[in-house]
Amino acid sequence: SLNPDTVQVIVVDNASQDGSAETIKKRYPQVKMIVNTENLGFSKANNIGMGEARGDYILLLNSDTVVRPDTLARSLHYIKTHDGIGALGCRVLLPDGTLDAACKRSFPTPVNGVFHTLKMDKVFKNSRTIGAYNLTYLDEYTVHAVDCVMGAYMMVPRTVICSVGMLDEDFFMYGEDVDWCYRIHQAGYTIVYYPDAVITHYKKASGIGRKNPKVIAAFYDAMGIFYKKHYQDKYNGVTAKMVLSGTQFMKYVALKKNR
Repeated sequence: SLNPDTVQVIVVDNASQDGSAETIKKRYPQVKMIVNTENLGFSKANNIGMGEARGDYILLLNSDTVVRPDTLARSLHYIKTHDGIGALGCRVLLPDGTLDAACKRSFPTPVNGVFHTLKMDKVFKNSRTIGAYNLTYLDEYTVHAVDCVMGAYMMVPRTVICSVGMLDEDFFMYGEDVDWCYRIHQAGYTIVYYPDAVITHYKKASGIGRKNPKVIAAFYDAMGIFYKKHYQDKYNGVTAKMVLSGTQFMKYVALKKNR
């Protein structure tokens, strides 16, 4: 187990209106609370928290998660005893006990994105081509080197953050974890999916259900931001136009359904 005196807990509140910030202050006075007067987005809020962190290892943790008692200790032990890890993610379960597939995935591409959008990877889970987006063919109980892990639970050494920088604040919400993993990977580090550490993710508690149109728009806009940043010169103009127009069309449909 971890000594609580060696763990710094920082909560960044993005202008919540439910009284949770006040409750945390009263019940957990040892927690460092940072209360924003407006919703600055996931990336900026986490960067503010990381700027206040003093530890050698930084953990990003969503507010809609439940962490098992041994998860932090297991993660920290693994990342400390294996060289070259730039980011470590855990096995993320949904409330029904099934795997949140996005906790181990590849970098998005036009091809694997199409298979995923058409939900073909749910049918052909064992296909390395069709299942590439969420690496559905990999055993969820085995440690793997992957392209991306989930921002809902991501442990990163401070030395890596000093090397590649913090989250890109162009991503208001969604996509910032993929971008960070991409930059960490490009810098020569390994991204590890570590299933011996487990959390439960109450997905969409702060996600893209029927809610603020800004949040929905951010989900689809993130795809375009990532593509323009990393893939603009990798694919031809026709592919770029299809990807960017396709994401905007999906955003239009999602916003219309949300009304």
